[in-house]
Amino acid sequence: MLGAKEKRSSIRPADGTMERMDSVSPPRSPSGLDDESRAWLSDLRNEGQPREQATARLYELLLRAARFEVNRRKAAMAHLRGDDFDDLAHQAASDALMAVLSKLDDFRGDSRFTTWAYKFALLEAAVKLRRRAWQGRELPVEPEHWSVIADSAASPVADAEQRALLDQIQETIKAELSPHQREVLLAIAVNGVPIDVMAERLNTTRGALYKTVHDARKKLRAGLDSAGFELESREEAARR
Repeated sequence: MLGAKEKRSSIRPADGTMERMDSVSPPRSPSGLDDESRAWLSDLRNEGQPREQATARLYELLLRAARFEVNRRKAAMAHLRGDDFDDLAHQAASDALMAVLSKLDDFRGDSRFTTWAYKFALLEAAVKLRRRAWQGRELPVEPEHWSVIADSAASPVADAEQRALLDQIQETIKAELSPHQREVLLAIAVNGVPIDVMAERLNTTRGALYKTVHDARKKLRAGLDSAGFELESREEAARR
């Protein structure tokens, strides 16, 4: 667990990110910003003490947001201790701070700066809690029983059709998908493994996994179509 000094030191990245940012001339801020948001951007893009003070204030804001999200979700993680939750909040605030500082140019003023920054901390806290929840757990590769996916309230005819579809899905997954596509699709789409947890375990990115899932679903749909199962997309169903 990080000590108090270590947590504070994470506000300034060791790789010199903030120093490099100081040497870059910032672009003009979006027009129509409220005075508070304009002040935040100005101070964070400044040099010396104004920037240091603004960064410290921003970290405290993000820490409050992270603690709020951790407290909101911790009931589902009773196996963790209070110190663990506080450590997660500090980690989330530090990572959120680095993300906000690296994306200042993306702020367009659709909301107040503090509201925009607050969301980074909420996201980081949620991601870290999901990862902690799966820490030490083996990721499921195959559903324990494919039958649990079926609708237990279906009529006998619909149940037979559904089981035939599930059998074809299993066959298509085994025949058409690569081992990597099969692992990712089943873990994320069937077994409910959070995509950020999967990305960490496979040492890849969320974007790469989204692409894998997209390609796997495309292959699965094509295989089912060729087998005579006409599947209606969500967009098509919404238009009916």
